[in-house]
Amino acid sequence: MQAILAFMSLFAAVIPMVSYLLIIWWMDRNERDPFWIVFLNFFWGASGAIILGIIGSIIFQIPLTLGIQAFFGADSAELSNLSGAIVTAPLIEEFTKGMFVVIMSFSRKFDGVVDGVVYGGAIGLGFGMTENFLYFLSYGSEPGSWLTLVIIRTLFSAVMHCMSTATFGGFIGFAKFKPVGLKLFLVPLGYIAAVFLHFSWNLSVSFEETTLLGFLFLIMYFFSWLAVFQIALYMEAKSITKELTDESSRGLIPAEHLKYLPFVSRRNKYGWCPQGINQKDYVKSSVMLAMRKYQAKHLKGKLKASYEQEIEQLRYAIQMMFYNAHMNYYYNQKAQT
Repeated sequence: MQAILAFMSLFAAVIPMVSYLLIIWWMDRNERDPFWIVFLNFFWGASGAIILGIIGSIIFQIPLTLGIQAFFGADSAELSNLSGAIVTAPLIEEFTKGMFVVIMSFSRKFDGVVDGVVYGGAIGLGFGMTENFLYFLSYGSEPGSWLTLVIIRTLFSAVMHCMSTATFGGFIGFAKFKPVGLKLFLVPLGYIAAVFLHFSWNLSVSFEETTLLGFLFLIMYFFSWLAVFQIALYMEAKSITKELTDESSRGLIPAEHLKYLPFVSRRNKYGWCPQGINQKDYVKSSVMLAMRKYQAKHLKGKLKASYEQEIEQLRYAIQMMFYNAHMNYYYNQKAQT
């Protein structure tokens, strides 16, 4: 029976979180990163963040427990356990999850708010997956209680981990192309926001009287988070349209292609891209060109020069696509005559 329950626990922990991961990756529709990058963040959440979280929680909780015992004496046991859930867990776990988003933000693949939300959400899902598996094994002693635990943790607790780290990631993404002084304000603010969400959830479900409020709070936060993410996607798409329109006025992008390139629902359709041009490469290069142009406007010094160099390389690559397609068409026509 225990072996069956362990297998079911593994299945119940992995399948929903991987499904959520695929949905988040799919939602990044403007300039979707390769899945392996998103999965790398997921893997960190499932392994490194959990391990460091456990170690950090033990180290942090020891002096906290000693302090509580010194102040409250014999009545401190329950309060010490509560402090682990509402103080230690939010502070330590959001740090160990979020530190990888900070590391990823130094990559050229990390383009801003949308990537921050996707990477952070992936880390949170990985963390939730491993934590769920441990909970299912430890507390699901009978089928009824196990099923209840699976439903609650799959729909709420793990989703909380996803949204808290996605919130932190969104702040990191917003800060990436801002001045250093603003970065030093925004990144800690994102961490505080993530800790607050985690704290509020853990506090509410620690008491039977407030559990329902915790569920309602998380549901409301989810829809708010989803709305903000859609706004971020819209603003990203708007900047892509603006920059490609500028490239069209320069003569690089044909004007008729502006009906397709900025729009996810149209750019992958066939028939609009000239023969001889690899449509996938053309779309990728054009969208990346627009992204880099927008980002370069918010940079200074050597980093700005580096981005401008990449912009010229992308322009040249697009020019060569049209040139090679034209030459191939010319030689094919000549061969037929």
